[in-house]
Formats: sequence, structure tokens, C-alpha cells
Amino acid sequence: MAEDSPVVVELFTSQGCSSCPPADEMLAEMARRDDIIALALHVDYWDYIGWADSFGSPAWTARQHRYARAAGANTVYTPQFVVGGVDHVVGAKGMDLMDLIRAHDQQSDPVTIDLRRSGGRVHLSATWHEGAPRNAVVQIVSYLPMVEVEIRRGENAGRTLAYANIVTGWQIVERWTGRAPLTLTLPPAQGQHAVVLIQEDGQGPILAAARLPN
Repeated sequence: MAEDSPVVVELFTSQGCSSCPPADEMLAEMARRDDIIALALHVDYWDYIGWADSFGSPAWTARQHRYARAAGANTVYTPQFVVGGVDHVVGAKGMDLMDLIRAHDQQSDPVTIDLRRSGGRVHLSATWHEGAPRNAVVQIVSYLPMVEVEIRRGENAGRTLAYANIVTGWQIVERWTGRAPLTLTLPPAQGQHAVVLIQEDGQGPILAAARLPN
């Protein structure tokens, strides 16, 4: 059986948020680990204070709101970490975050995912091997590994901040019931850094994840 996939950690952050840089630094540290897929999603709801986040997107804001609804929450925050599509940590609380990552790492993934490159294409195979199959979505997430930004206005004015694994694209490539093994040929990443996530539909748990081979 294939090894369990890395733990996916999403950080909802903003260049206009003064409490976000410590969380951004934590994500950058996690981005160097093989056992974690760290993704930074820059929201746009801080733009009104005078600095438009250069990576901000209403799509990432909407994703954070969907997580909030799935958790029964009425409010979203920055910085906010989501671990495995399930557990939320508000603020740069390193010990709480690491405890959750360890807990997820010790769990067996219900889905096994395998990516193989052949002839310039990447082939995905996935099998549901634990628990009852549920509707899932297969997603390709592209990102920039590291960018420094000089912040000129807003709460972080005058600072030059480094951001890691900045999400630039999020594409659903397949919907899967899990009742039969899945095989797909994925669209080319075109030189981008990218990961594949299989997540329960309706903003549920992340069932499996893998880095897309370059």
C-alpha cells in the first residue's frame, strides 16, 4: 500500500493584515517539509484599508467562507489555518497547529493516490480503501514558491514581506464517487508548481494529496 499523503495546511492571509506576518513565516517553514503541503490563500477583504493584496482573490475569500459554513461558524479571520480541510486554527498559534498536523499525520488516509509521469503527461490513479465512499472532487492547485513584496500602504506599510506557496489557480478536474478506482490523465502544469487534492465535496475533509511532478 502507498504511504499516506502529506498533510494539507491552508493559510488564509492578507498583505494588509498586521497580525498575518508571523503566520506567513510559519507557513514558509512548513513549505520546506516533505510531509506537509502548505498553501497560502490571500483573501481580498482587507483591501479596503488602503493596500490591495497583490495575490488577493475573491475566490480564496469564498473558499474561506465555505469552510466557515461547513464548520457552522459565522465569521472568518486572518490569519486562519485549515488543516486537512477540517480543523481550524485562528492566529499564529504554532503549538496548536503542530498538534493538529501530528494528529492528521497519524491518521490513515481513506484514499490512496498515485501520480506518474509518462511521455510528458501525468497520470493519476486513486482508490478508496477505507470507510464508505463519498462524493469527492479532484483539484489541481498551482502556486508560486516564494515572492517578496514591498508593502507601501495599510497596516504593514514600510515592510518587505516574504510569502511562500502563494496559490494562483484552483481547478476542479473531476468529480468522483469513490465506488470504483479512478484513473485520469491530468492537464499539463506548464512549468508551474502544483499539487493535486482529492477532497470530499461540500468543502469537506481532504482525503488525499500529492505534489504534481514537474
